[in-house]
Amino acid sequence: MASLREIRRKIQSVKSTQQITRAMKMVAAARMRKAQSGILDSRPFAVKMEGTVSELAALELEAGTLGATCVCARRFFGIPAPEGAAPEAGAAGLLLVTADKGLCGAFNANLLRAALRWIRNQQGRRIAAAAVGRKGREFLRRISDLDIEFLTELTGIFPKVSFAHAELVAKPLLERFQSGELASLTVIFTEFRSVASRQVVVRQFLPIPVPPRAARADLPDFGFRYEPAQDQLLAAILPRYAKAQLYRILLESQAAELAARMEAMEAATKNAEDLLGNLTLTLNRTRQAIITGELMEIVGGAEALSG
Repeated sequence: MASLREIRRKIQSVKSTQQITRAMKMVAAARMRKAQSGILDSRPFAVKMEGTVSELAALELEAGTLGATCVCARRFFGIPAPEGAAPEAGAAGLLLVTADKGLCGAFNANLLRAALRWIRNQQGRRIAAAAVGRKGREFLRRISDLDIEFLTELTGIFPKVSFAHAELVAKPLLERFQSGELASLTVIFTEFRSVASRQVVVRQFLPIPVPPRAARADLPDFGFRYEPAQDQLLAAILPRYAKAQLYRILLESQAAELAARMEAMEAATKNAEDLLGNLTLTLNRTRQAIITGELMEIVGGAEALSG
């Protein structure tokens, strides 16, 4: 049986831990509310940009000119190279967005499992990877049995993500994609849906899927008259589109991480409360047993003297 001193020491340790988890929960909640407002501010622009690009691509596709004169558009939309051109065999690109730290439940573990599953499904293709977040960077560097080229990394940006960070991530990836070094780019991140709902997303980021005719009927009709020509406009807008979407992804991941941390710290605080209750009960029972034993010794001694 543990001594009273040991039990009191455990109680004090649990109380200190509970204070830390409660403070971390409050900090995560405040930061998450700010991150939510950032998502709400960025979503309209990202959605409008996506609609504009989809409309431009649809018009060019229907005219049969998508990627005919614009190499940038051909690469971004995955249009096959013209006949007679040398085939391109770029690597499969991966951008893994994780947290820098732990203490956020299964947030990082779910992302790393999805990344490992994607990597093993490439079936011998060359893989070029980039990481946002320290956990993802360490994971990709630890995989020694797979041949992965590490392109770039960005750590320490959460929870203060800005558009400049999205540009830093996008620059080397877009350069390699446009040069043909990357044949595709897949992004793995956690999408923020609500405080209690988050979803790991494995999304083909590049080339941009061109919606089929049936799906294009649901796209918003902006009614734009495009000047200059649509292919020239695509060449100018596509890199900006990619950066805007990456910025939105970083914001989604940031809010999801903070929500996961808040949830994990709330559970840890509750568990500490339960543990304190059990330790307090053990302390009282131990103290009662000690007092009872001492009383029995006194009574036994008194009976021995009187007898």
